[in-house]
Formats: sequence, structure tokens, C-alpha cells
Amino acid sequence: MTHHADIVVVGGGPVGAAFALALQASGIAVAVLESRERETVVADARPLALTHGSRLIFERIGVWDLLAPVTTITRVHVSQRGGFGRVEMTAENEEVPALGYVVDYACLSAALSQVMTVRGISVEYGARVTAVHEQQPAVECNGHKLGARLVVVADGGVVDGLAPQKSIEYHQTALTGFVQTDTPHCHTAYERFTSEGPLALLPYNGGYALVWTTRTGRAEHLYKCVPHEFLVMLQKEFGSRAGTFTGISQRARYPLVLRYAAHIAYPSVVVIGNAAQSLHPVAGQGFNLGLRDAWELARSICTAPVQELGGVAASNAQRARRRFDRYASIAVTHGLVQLFSNDFFPLRAARGFGMTLVGSVPPLRDYFARRMIFGLRG
Repeated sequence: MTHHADIVVVGGGPVGAAFALALQASGIAVAVLESRERETVVADARPLALTHGSRLIFERIGVWDLLAPVTTITRVHVSQRGGFGRVEMTAENEEVPALGYVVDYACLSAALSQVMTVRGISVEYGARVTAVHEQQPAVECNGHKLGARLVVVADGGVVDGLAPQKSIEYHQTALTGFVQTDTPHCHTAYERFTSEGPLALLPYNGGYALVWTTRTGRAEHLYKCVPHEFLVMLQKEFGSRAGTFTGISQRARYPLVLRYAAHIAYPSVVVIGNAAQSLHPVAGQGFNLGLRDAWELARSICTAPVQELGGVAASNAQRARRRFDRYASIAVTHGLVQLFSNDFFPLRAARGFGMTLVGSVPPLRDYFARRMIFGLRG
């Protein structure tokens, strides 16, 4: 068996790449295995919402200044269709430059790939990992067995036999696209809860990135209908707060399922990012949670001797470190879907009172906002 590196990272997407870069100061030999070819990784053009906390991580690993264009979110407006109550959060109130940012996934991937190349991190593209072995830490990749002190899995496609997955079907589909309006977005993001799921508009370049969650049958119709019909239905569902919708492009859809690993750390294998959990897009927490997984793991590795990589104590510490943030994020996003994806009048009224309370009591509003920005550890 070939000893490939101290740490082998399975998955060279943004979470795996950020983890590898965060280890640079440690002197630990890291090898990244990515199943896609490099040209495919950096050609995946789609918007990605980052919190201010995620920006701080990208600044620390020397990537943030390479990202352009970046659209800032300085105001978030949360409401429910057919009911009263709203919450407004602003960067000024939270004393941060922005509540969040919308970046292009391809741009982020290209920046991470560039920095890994400059810093001499070994990245093998087209590396298809078919198995991860926990007892003697190793991965099977392209017909070869590669050993390491620790295997970090950031790609959810290879963990089925390693980390048992729990899943919940939402029977919803997220329809995404880019919409134009006749009114400037003024760096405002909207989250509007409807009886079939949340509808989000994120400021992106001169328009909005749309994430419209609805029942699967309706999403299929929305995906296939002509642009004019689509815009009429979107206007009816969202209202006129963002102006009149004038254009839609690059529609796509994907089914929504909550998946999460029952265990994220073993003596010689740790799962992070999509390998650890895949969340509902409500509140935009999934990627940001995965990035925090990577940062916390890298920080703990950098402060420990290399001989302790893959030890039981390190495994237990990682589980303990990530337990609250991880399960709280899963519970909050899942709870929001269950609470808001219905039109039951007493519950709608209770939601309205709750949103009014949060929106009108600054300490409550600020607590909620900062948990969304920096994570749910407390």
C-alpha cells in the first residue's frame, strides 16, 4: 500500500480545498483527491451565499481577495405570505460590513484551485475514490490503495459504506434561476415563507438569484413553463416588494432531502461538509456549516503533534467540538421547514406573533442574526 500523505482529503470542492489550505501553516503533508476534472470544477457557474463568518475564514486562508464579483447583502427581510409579521436585519445593526455575500461557485472554485497550486498542495483531478477504509486508514482510488495517517472526506458520494446516513424526505423541490426586476436590489435579500416552502431572493450582480421551494409537481411545471407565465406566478407568490419581475434565466431544479451522518469522526477518518450533512436551503446554512466543519478541524490539527493524527482522543474531540453547531443547524433548518410549510391558520397567526416579537425586540433580533452569521454554537 502506498503512503500518499499525512492527510488525504477526499473531495476537492470548496470545503475540501478550504480545509487543505487551512492546514498550510502546520507543515503537514496533504493530498487532495477530486473526482471531477479541473475544467469541470471551475466551470460550475451558480450563486453561492456566504455568511460574514465564512468570509472571515476565506480571508484567513488567503482566498477572499481573489473573488470577484462579490455581491454584498446588507439587509435581510423575512416575511410570510398570507400572514402578518416580519423580521428585518441589517449589517449596521449587527456592526459587520455585510450580513452575507453572494459569489459565483465557479469563481470560488477557481480561486481555491489557484491558491492550492501556488502553495504546492497536491491535487489529483479525475481521482475516483470508490472506498474509504477506517481500520487501516486508506482510500481506494483509480484502482490503487493510498494510505495516510488521517482521511478527511468532504465528498458525500463515498461515505455510504462508512458513515451511516439518516435522511428525511421533504417532498419538495428547489427551483433556482436568475431573475431581473425593474427596481434595484439595494443589497437586500428576501426570505418569504409560503405554504409550500420558502422563497428566497438573493441580490446577485444586477438582479437576484432565486431559490423557490415548492412541491415537486409544481416545481416541474415552473421549470418547463414559458418565461412570461413563470414571472406571473412568481409575482403572485412573492408580491411587489422587490418590484416587478421582468426576466428569468438559467432555471434548474433539484429535490430536497435532509441527510446527515450519524457519526462524523472515527479514529482515522473524519467527514465534513456534504459528507457530514446536506441541509434544506432555508436560511442558507448548509455550505457555511460545512465550511465551519473544515475550519474547526484544521485548527485542532494545527495545534496537535502530527503523531496524534488519527487517534481516538482527536476523534472524540472533533465530535464534541462540532456537536452543538451541527445538530443545532440541522434542527433549526428542519424546524423552519416544518413550521412554515403549511397554511394552518392558528399556526400562521402564531408565526406572525413570533416574527413580530423577534423583529421588534432588538436583543432577540440580534441574537438570531448573529447565529445566522457565525453559527449556532451559542
